[in-house]
Amino acid sequence: MPDSPLRVVVIGYGPVGARLVDELLPAASDGLVEVTVVGAEQDPAYNRVLIAELAVGRAEREMLDVTDPDEARAAGVTVLTGVTAVSIERTRRRVVLSDGSALAYDRVVLATGARANIPTLAGITRLRRDHRRPSEEAHRLDDAGAPLPRGVTVLRDLADATTVARAVERGQRILVLGAGVLGMEIALAAAEAGAQVGVVYHGEVPMARQLDRGAGLLLARGARAAAVSMISHSPAESVLFRTDADGVERFDALVCADGKQIFADLLVLSCGVGARSELARLCGLDVAAGILVDESLTSWTDERIHAIGDCAQIAPPPRPGDSQAPPVGAPAGLIGPGWRQADWLARTLVAVAEGHSNPEPLGADPRPVVMLKASGIDVVAVGDVSRDVFDDLAADVHGPSIGHAAGCPVDPPLRVASWMDAEHGRYVKMITRAGVLEGMVCVGMPRTAAELTLLFERRSELPTDRSVLLRHDGPDIDSSAAGDAFAPDSTVCWCNAVTVAGIAAAAEAGHTTVACVGKATRAGTGCGGCRERIGQVLEHHSARIASI
Repeated sequence: MPDSPLRVVVIGYGPVGARLVDELLPAASDGLVEVTVVGAEQDPAYNRVLIAELAVGRAEREMLDVTDPDEARAAGVTVLTGVTAVSIERTRRRVVLSDGSALAYDRVVLATGARANIPTLAGITRLRRDHRRPSEEAHRLDDAGAPLPRGVTVLRDLADATTVARAVERGQRILVLGAGVLGMEIALAAAEAGAQVGVVYHGEVPMARQLDRGAGLLLARGARAAAVSMISHSPAESVLFRTDADGVERFDALVCADGKQIFADLLVLSCGVGARSELARLCGLDVAAGILVDESLTSWTDERIHAIGDCAQIAPPPRPGDSQAPPVGAPAGLIGPGWRQADWLARTLVAVAEGHSNPEPLGADPRPVVMLKASGIDVVAVGDVSRDVFDDLAADVHGPSIGHAAGCPVDPPLRVASWMDAEHGRYVKMITRAGVLEGMVCVGMPRTAAELTLLFERRSELPTDRSVLLRHDGPDIDSSAAGDAFAPDSTVCWCNAVTVAGIAAAAEAGHTTVACVGKATRAGTGCGGCRERIGQVLEHHSARIASI
């Protein structure tokens, strides 16, 4: 064992930073590592992905907790909350905090996460924070001293959830700017809870990054049927204000490029997120869309500094002669990849503390399966679904391109199969290569979506007659013909890579509820989209045990 423990300072006590700390607890208890975690918020780490569910009353506050700081302290970890890191002195190898203290380190892990993007709107100050010193006050980390006007909010923390919850409880008019996954989820949930809700977006369809035109149009129609006003082709330009009784201006209306004014009581900005990278910039680290790290999650600039989660952009460092253009890509923006990075980096830091290297490569993250969490609207998508069925016909007519000369190997072409029942809001598109799914989208067909997700995960070949899959949502479904959704190796929780076997083992150990399984295996504690599936696995396991 080394003479002294490896001193690790983790900056950021969100779900990814907390996951890293939790994975380091055994090594901390054994004296291999000395861990200090710095969190700006007073609250222990919680799952921001479920903030929308908290805001509309679908989740209790305790459901968002992802760590136990008392357990960490008992293992010897120093947990500092309500304090921010304001600089990293790389030469002296110390982190300076907002209270004036400094932490010596051997390794720093930046898990600073992301903040909500503030769009360019006349009437709302949009700041460039990259080169600013981080605020010494936690509640000003995101606004840099220029808070959002009254009646305008984002949905990133507990305070934001309280703001939205108050509007929902009062049945007020809520206007969501942005129709991504989070924007659609909060809009549909708030409408179901009794609020008057509208969604404003500049394109033709919602969730345009994940859905094609057909799926997006059906989602928009389903949202309108759920009492959500969908306002498309409406780039927002400015906001109008009214004056409250105390003389403070409050949001009154959003003004779009075509001149229409949309009045509401609360404007929720859901325009994506951007990495919190100003601390990295200030200490001279390479930064693009996020803090640039290599495949070992190590900074391009300093081998003693790592980054994980929403602030980290993984890209190979440039070699002599390479282009000087910024690397392509961006942070994953999903909790699952952040947790996998935290798990891997914890093993790497323990290996360093023990005096050797981690032989296990990080590996690429699987393409995420996107599931819209909304009552009555089933939407599942994975991969690039932009290819149209008519692209197949055009390729067949025109033949291979000139670059594919005779004798040159040619990749199997992409093929598209799609089906729509617009009257009943059902749609499926499957994009395959050599019969194996490369991408798919399903609307209003939950059993078909589950079967396709299983086939996608296993890289299994689809039936030659794709129409066979449509019967999964028909009245004459033959469950024996479907893939085994309860096979031990079938993934249930994509965020935490928990399989049916893992849940069955937890059930056999006495964890027989979804909440208990979550505590035992972490399944369902990420995006929350798999909780229903966990319940189905528990029911199946219980029935199997009863039949023995």
